[in-house]
Amino acid sequence: MKNQGLAPLPARAHSQTFALSLTAAAVLAVLSGSALAQEAAKAESLDTVTVTGVRASLTKSLANKRTNDQVVESVVAEDIGKLPDNNVVEALQRVTGIQVTNRAGGEVGTISIRGLPDIATTWNGRNIFTASGTQVALQDIPSTLVRQIDVYKTRDAGQLENGIAGQIDVKSLRPLDFSGSKFSLLARETYLDPAKKANPQLSALASNRWKTDAGDFGALVNLSMVKTDYRNESVTPGAMVPFVSPNAAEVPAGYTPLQRVFDNNIWTPGTYTGLPQQAGSTLNFNGTARPYYLARDAVFQSDVQGERKRPAANVALQWQPNADAVYTFEAMYNGYRDKSFNRLLFSFVDWWGSLGSNPAGTITTFPGTNVIKTRTVNDVYGFNSGDYTTSATDSRILALNGKWNLGDRLRLDGDVSYQTSKFHSEFTATRIDRVAPSITVDFNSGGGNMAFKFNNNADLVDPAKWNVAQFYDNANRNEGSAGTASLNGVYDADWGPLKTLNFGARFDSRKASEANRTQSAFLGRNLASLGADYYHVNSNFGSDISDVPRSWIEPNAYFIRDNIDAWRKLYNSVDANFLTTDKLSLQKTFDVKEDTTNLFLMADTESQLFGRTLRANFGVRYVQVDTSMTAYAVDATTKVVTPTNGEKTARKFLPSLTLRYEPAKDVLVRFNYGETLRRPGFGDLNPVLQLSDDVSRVGYGGGGGGNPGLEPTRSKNLDLTGEWYFQKDSAIYGTVFQRKIEGLVVPLRRRVHVDPANDPFRNSTSGGDHTNGYDYVISSPVNASNGKISGLELGTVYFPKGLPGLLDGLGFQGSVTRLTSSQNVPTANSAGEIVSQLETPFFGVSKLSWNGTLAYEKGPVGARLSYVRRSAFLAANEAALFANPIGIWRQPEKSVDFQLTYNINDRMALDISGVNLTNEMQQQYYHFGDAGSPEITNFGTVQIGRAFSVGFRWKL
Repeated sequence: MKNQGLAPLPARAHSQTFALSLTAAAVLAVLSGSALAQEAAKAESLDTVTVTGVRASLTKSLANKRTNDQVVESVVAEDIGKLPDNNVVEALQRVTGIQVTNRAGGEVGTISIRGLPDIATTWNGRNIFTASGTQVALQDIPSTLVRQIDVYKTRDAGQLENGIAGQIDVKSLRPLDFSGSKFSLLARETYLDPAKKANPQLSALASNRWKTDAGDFGALVNLSMVKTDYRNESVTPGAMVPFVSPNAAEVPAGYTPLQRVFDNNIWTPGTYTGLPQQAGSTLNFNGTARPYYLARDAVFQSDVQGERKRPAANVALQWQPNADAVYTFEAMYNGYRDKSFNRLLFSFVDWWGSLGSNPAGTITTFPGTNVIKTRTVNDVYGFNSGDYTTSATDSRILALNGKWNLGDRLRLDGDVSYQTSKFHSEFTATRIDRVAPSITVDFNSGGGNMAFKFNNNADLVDPAKWNVAQFYDNANRNEGSAGTASLNGVYDADWGPLKTLNFGARFDSRKASEANRTQSAFLGRNLASLGADYYHVNSNFGSDISDVPRSWIEPNAYFIRDNIDAWRKLYNSVDANFLTTDKLSLQKTFDVKEDTTNLFLMADTESQLFGRTLRANFGVRYVQVDTSMTAYAVDATTKVVTPTNGEKTARKFLPSLTLRYEPAKDVLVRFNYGETLRRPGFGDLNPVLQLSDDVSRVGYGGGGGGNPGLEPTRSKNLDLTGEWYFQKDSAIYGTVFQRKIEGLVVPLRRRVHVDPANDPFRNSTSGGDHTNGYDYVISSPVNASNGKISGLELGTVYFPKGLPGLLDGLGFQGSVTRLTSSQNVPTANSAGEIVSQLETPFFGVSKLSWNGTLAYEKGPVGARLSYVRRSAFLAANEAALFANPIGIWRQPEKSVDFQLTYNINDRMALDISGVNLTNEMQQQYYHFGDAGSPEITNFGTVQIGRAFSVGFRWKL
């Protein structure tokens, strides 16, 4: 098989071409570079080398890393299929510098490059996105549609400017990659625990090419369907709040023992370190210092049962009329369907009204602290909720590409594409409530896990004990589209040290919109009176977590959703403002149009330094972004919609520089400097204020709104890399890097007083008190922070030569990443004026992460054992309403995965795999500075479960 590129022209990045036998999707493909010049330059000079297995896959990844100007890591299709990876995110978790987290529903949900989540996502080099977002949900792309994934940690002026973390380019299969007809099937069954469900994955590929008098033609169709029935279990103690002492002699005037302190004149909610936790700490009550205790306001647990489907398709048509032209039409569709039923149990544990004669006897504290570890609370209010969410995504992209050789020196690459993406979701939640006689809680019964029980857990499944309360009925729709045209060129100048000129222009017109609706009402009927169809009891909850209730009753969200018209009419019968199905409609919140113009110019030079070749690439990219937005505000009383229009233009010049030097044979040193941007999210630009009620009873509500004046965040990036390729299939490499980031978008809070007419919770139509206004703490995004992230990466791929007997074929792939991050976070007064700055690490950045994979390939047997781990990291900040440290930290995360493949013959293979074999859990805790710890301020455990798969591959 020969590479089907154009006639060769000199290229600044060369890549070897291999004929690749895939067992993953049972497809044969060619590893080729991202530019046509790279593909063609080697086609005439290299013989075909047929290689298979993980060793071949890693060899090709190293070849791409070695020959690329930028710092890039690659995963080729052999890698994706040979490990238990069902989507692109999971396929990348063993790549140097990649960190993943938020595993739920049987898959990883979040990916970052060197700790940063802002990633430019591209498909065959084209920018792609999901709905109104700025990047695509990579987990929606099945791994069986992919031939290669490139992770660019640096970028030059010729690449997209967005994504300060880097770029992930997903390459799909094309028919001219193959020498003839190809057909393959993959069937995989995955068993998920704790769902205890088997889930099918099917994919098929058909490709062919024909030689005619008009040139070579090719057609390819690749289809995939993944279905997943999952279950997520979590147990969480609530946030911390202060209570007065249980000892009568220490109780302030006007309080009863162990009464919760709501008065914000006595304590300030939401401080960074929270209230002091040392035993004997005091608060000032009318000039008198009184001791206080800290305890959680609530306990809750969530049992989510869901079904997820991901249909996907890729179609490619190619025509190569001669050696100087190739035309490619390709289309991709990826869909997402999810239905989830969240069985929620929630109970307050902050009541003080019926503690009996000895309140001090109802609690214990962690030694040396004022933090309550165990307590018994009487007459506690609680609710269970049946939450049902349906969501769907449909994303499509159509593209036409042409590549031409014009004479001996000029090569052009033209591309036009159009994409659309729509996301729609509906959420309904019905609450049932009661007052339980008592609850006993241990906020850390061991291992950071909470345990609790009611006076009689049997009451949790008795419908007669529960009243039907609130019903929440929400929906939203996000849409996005883009038309893009680009023309890039490479000119073989050969003007002394200047070898090539690279130039190009790109125009992108992006549109996005969001719309939603929300309503709620209260019913007030006994659950048993509605009949057995309206309630549901779960079972076998949390057996691997702690001693908590295993079953409870909740509204049957499935039945309610199937009879939603009647359910809405029932609530309408007691609240005329609650709309029935025929009256519902979505209210648009904003429309955005964003036009982006890009121009770039780069030059490649070559010179000698100490007798060795020094190559340089330098360039500049000009970016102009013109944004126009219409935001829609709805009056809370009259429901009149008022549009607000705004426009903004941003212009940036982004330089780049790359130096490549080989001081010795097989040793490469490179230096990269580049600048990248993060554009504001469209939702962050929306100025309309959204208010939320004072559900935590702290004396003020919450809310947020966007800021149409936001500027792009800018990052200046430095990388220095050393690589030693001591064997064809083995290397050691390391990188030191730094990102200086200016204009980070952070939320800034201010307290405002809202007029009753504009208060959706306290105006006359909502039934609230409309005689006075109410205070809300509003959060809005601002470009008020700068940050820096720096680090070190070390990695290796090593297949020892000459191992004896059965050990021959053993190899190792591993890497370690060390990160340090900091950013300033502003603090504002009630007027919104910045009064101080605080230094904090970035969200999602682990100081240390590492992975290692033992690989074995011999005869028909292939096996890999993989270990991935990352250290603790700051995941988010708590709402500024409570007394605990504000940071929510994630405990260290790790996963052990395994895969075994047996090649039955050249056409058939069987594989067995497992993910998270040690059944690790995902845990969080409150922490800031020296305040908080996993033992005392633990905050929730998620049982993510294990997965076991059996797959069969067949190719023709």
